[in-house]
Amino acid sequence: MDDSQPKPAPAAPVTSAASAAAAHETGPTLLVKIFGKDRPGITAGLFDTLAAFGVDVIDIEQVVTRGRIVLCALVTAPTGGPATEGDLRATVHSWAESIKMQAEIISGTGDNRPRAAGRSHVTVLGHPLTAESAAAIAARITEVGGNIDRIFRLAKYPVTAVELMVSGAPTEELRTALAIEAAHRGVDVAVVASGLHRRAQRLVVMDVDSTVIQDEVIELFAAHAGCEEQVAEVTAAAMRGELDFTESLHARVALLEGLDASVVDKVRAEVRLTPGARTLIRTLKLLGYQVGIVSGGFTQVTDDLKERLGLDFAAANTLEIVDGKLTGRVTGEVVDRAGKARLLRRFATEAGVPLAQTVAVGDGANDLDMLNAAGLGVAFNAKPVVRQAADTAVNVPFLDTVLYLLGITREEIEAAELHIES
Repeated sequence: MDDSQPKPAPAAPVTSAASAAAAHETGPTLLVKIFGKDRPGITAGLFDTLAAFGVDVIDIEQVVTRGRIVLCALVTAPTGGPATEGDLRATVHSWAESIKMQAEIISGTGDNRPRAAGRSHVTVLGHPLTAESAAAIAARITEVGGNIDRIFRLAKYPVTAVELMVSGAPTEELRTALAIEAAHRGVDVAVVASGLHRRAQRLVVMDVDSTVIQDEVIELFAAHAGCEEQVAEVTAAAMRGELDFTESLHARVALLEGLDASVVDKVRAEVRLTPGARTLIRTLKLLGYQVGIVSGGFTQVTDDLKERLGLDFAAANTLEIVDGKLTGRVTGEVVDRAGKARLLRRFATEAGVPLAQTVAVGDGANDLDMLNAAGLGVAFNAKPVVRQAADTAVNVPFLDTVLYLLGITREEIEAAELHIES
């Protein structure tokens, strides 16, 4: 070999990060728990105390409830040098006592136990959320083989909303079991699979009548035509799935024949947004979501809502108007049950969002295809047939509670509102 040629570099040693990771999995560790009255500086003080012993931090959890803090740190045990585990224990206890806190230190080996497969986010909404309901939901999770890994509160008003991170149970099995328990207990429970897709949902499409707004638009028109009671009966039967929607639409619209077109402006003024609708849409838009509405009602109202609420998409039926009068007919293709699902797909394509990353919200039987086609279908104060078929149901009169199902907290909603106002 020619000695003038440079010799190859020696193989690189195992990285310190890899060595540390291996040590964390098998070496001795300490769980340090501090609890007591919360105040600024506790977390910094604990880690300043631990720093003197040269330990590595493996995990940290901190919870503050009604001014009381529980701070947990999983760290490697001291190895080598003059400092011992006993010294660390004594020092941490002394520091905790000096700030009137309590400390508990538990010896063990390695990192946290890995979470089991089958991970889900379980959102529980109660108005109120009783201890009995919480116990029943937790018990049912255990019965299907699930383990609650973490719980935190999403909101305390207008409903109490908590999110549970659950592992060890298939999402569909968990959803079925909890839906039965939720119905029995009078709470709302949503179960969605964990994963990046949950945070990637970027299109929300909602029904209009009795969802985004409190009214049934055709009934508002019917009130001006003097046939409100007749129309309401047909509408209710159609929403329950007892009548074909298209036939019922034509029958109801026919009763409006001869109404002056000026009634459109009156109906627009009478429309009442559902509580929380504006907050829901504003928050979604600020977070970068695209938002659309589809309706078996009429473009004469949905186009106005699109402009007022800053929506990205809107589609509905169109009342035919000739010579300033309603003809009792609709023009174009009817937006029915299948049509709403087609529109969801069209909106998703135009928004550049995979269908699996869409959310659909509705209340009636004609929303079912749309709810089933979306990545997450939410039945909002829906008829029984819809609640049973949807991924999840919300049965409180606040539309912005849908945000909790997406993992968005009340604090984040309020921050978004402040941003808009400023």
